[in-house]
Amino acid sequence: MLSIARLFGRSPFSPLQTHMDRVASCMSELPALFEAILAKDVEAIAQICLTISELEHQADLTKNDIRNHLPKSLFLPVDRGSLLDILALQDALSDQAEKIAQTATYKLLELPKSMKPSFTLLCTQTMELFWLTRQVISELDELLESSFGGIEAEKVKTMVEQIAFREYENASLQVTLLRQLYQDGAHLPYPDFHLCHTLIGDIGELSRISEKLGNRIRMLLELK
Repeated sequence: MLSIARLFGRSPFSPLQTHMDRVASCMSELPALFEAILAKDVEAIAQICLTISELEHQADLTKNDIRNHLPKSLFLPVDRGSLLDILALQDALSDQAEKIAQTATYKLLELPKSMKPSFTLLCTQTMELFWLTRQVISELDELLESSFGGIEAEKVKTMVEQIAFREYENASLQVTLLRQLYQDGAHLPYPDFHLCHTLIGDIGELSRISEKLGNRIRMLLELK
C-alpha cells in the first residue's frame, strides 16, 4: 500500500484523495449492480457484491492507515478534526455501497413495472451526484494553494451548491418512488415490498452522505 505517512508531507489532503480513489472504485461497481438487479441476474448480483466487498475492504485499509499516521498537529491551514470528519464521510459512502450490494443478494427485486423508470433515474442521478462530490475532493489541493479563497473557492462553492440541489431532486424522487410503491406495490408479498422499500432508502442515503461531504468542505471555506 502507498505510504500514507509520505503523502502527509505533500499535503494534508493527499491521503484523503487517495482514500477517495478507493471509495470511487467501490462506487463505480454500482451501475452494473443496478442493471443486474433490474435484470434479475442472480449470478451477476452475487459476483458484483463480492467485488464491492473487496473494494470496500481496501478502502477500509487505507482509512485505517490514514488514521494511524495522521499527525497530532499539522502546520497547515486545516485542523485534524476536519480531516477526520471528511474521512468518516468518505468511509460512509463505501460502507453504504457495500450495504446496498449485500441487500441485493437477499432476494430478487420484484419492482412494479410502473416504478422502473423512476428507479433507474434515482440510480443514475445518485451516481452523478457522487462523481460531482468526488470532483470537489479532487479540488482540495487547489483550494489549499489559493488559501481557501479567490476563484478556486468560488468554484468549489458552486459545486457544493449543485450537490445540494441534486440531493434535493433525489430526495423528491425518492418520495415519488415510495408513493408509487405504496400504490402500485400493495399487492406484493411483504418480503418483496420490504426489499423495494429498503433499496430505495439505501440508494437515497448515498445522496445524503454525498451532500454531507460537500457541506463539510464548504465549512472549511467558511472558517477561513
